[in-house]
Amino acid sequence: MSMIDLTLTCLTVRYPDGPITDDAPAGLLPNGNFEEGPPKSALVNGTVVRGANAIPSWETSGFVEYIESGHKQGDMLLVVPQGAHAVRLGNEASIRQRLAVTRGSYYAITFSAARTCAQAETLNVSVSPEWGVLPMQTIYGSNGWDSYAWAFKAKLDAVTLVIHNPGVEEDPACGPLIDGVAIRALYPPTLVRGNMLKNGGFEEGPYFLPNASWGVLVPPNIEDDHSPLPGWMIVSSKAVKYVDAAHFKVPQGTRAVELVGGRESALVQEVRTVPGWSYRLAFAAGDAGDGCAGSMVAEAFAARATVKVPYESKGSGGYKRAVLDFTAIANRTRVVFQSTFYHMKADGTLCGPLVDDASVVGLRKRPAAGRRLLL
Repeated sequence: MSMIDLTLTCLTVRYPDGPITDDAPAGLLPNGNFEEGPPKSALVNGTVVRGANAIPSWETSGFVEYIESGHKQGDMLLVVPQGAHAVRLGNEASIRQRLAVTRGSYYAITFSAARTCAQAETLNVSVSPEWGVLPMQTIYGSNGWDSYAWAFKAKLDAVTLVIHNPGVEEDPACGPLIDGVAIRALYPPTLVRGNMLKNGGFEEGPYFLPNASWGVLVPPNIEDDHSPLPGWMIVSSKAVKYVDAAHFKVPQGTRAVELVGGRESALVQEVRTVPGWSYRLAFAAGDAGDGCAGSMVAEAFAARATVKVPYESKGSGGYKRAVLDFTAIANRTRVVFQSTFYHMKADGTLCGPLVDDASVVGLRKRPAAGRRLLL
């Protein structure tokens, strides 16, 4: 099985405009789109990189190829949707770049990846001693590329980002393509008056790569404080998609989440509650305007209460608002969003209902537990 392994250890780097810190703008890493290529003398057979420092701003090891969009491999045509170049990591190959960060701050790495020959690839992401797994078996982008996000808390002032493919394929040129590596400092949200949920509007999250119209996948099994969507966990087996208003229809603000994995894609946040007290969950549910048409149902759960929000999508955007009243049964209550059904666009890629503008508030009067309202 072919995999990509991201490991952050400690070294340092100077950026052209200074180090990336909490006060610096987010964006691509130096040569993060690989448009600055190695000299022709450092390429064997036209693509294989020779020399650890041949690609500007990156250090390589193992079988690394520098791929130009349109490169043919047998009957397969390799497409690079952003710019004209990407790198391919063969067996036991890696690329790395040293980053200056701010100790104690949170960051999200965004990058794009595509499978080539291998079909069962997995992305292993780690910031020692933490790590996560990003499966690539499911392709969400219609062009074969997906953008992924993964977050970490900086333990030191300098780290090294390593993208490593430890897989062993019969053909070393069957590894994944990597492009558009970027970073963004995250600002862990605090509670605001009138909402017991943190980041209920999803405005805080990972960086969107320039001209990437397919959103950013937040991987499954994100359960700790280092979520790329601060305040939220993804506790199921499939990713959720983080979308922006520049490329999708968003009910409120500039960001939202699309539930693209049916019941295998759950968005969760725990809120502090008092057993026996009553609360109201409110949110918007609709479609992202990305061609995902059909009869959708977004589900929300809290304590013993649940609500199903039917939405007939034409794939062109739109939403309705829903309310769920519940009575807490514990000191912490999980608020969960899921899609009842699986949905697929005409091009065969997964999609689903959109969730945005979520809030939980306490009620002065105690209604019947599980009261459901659709507005």
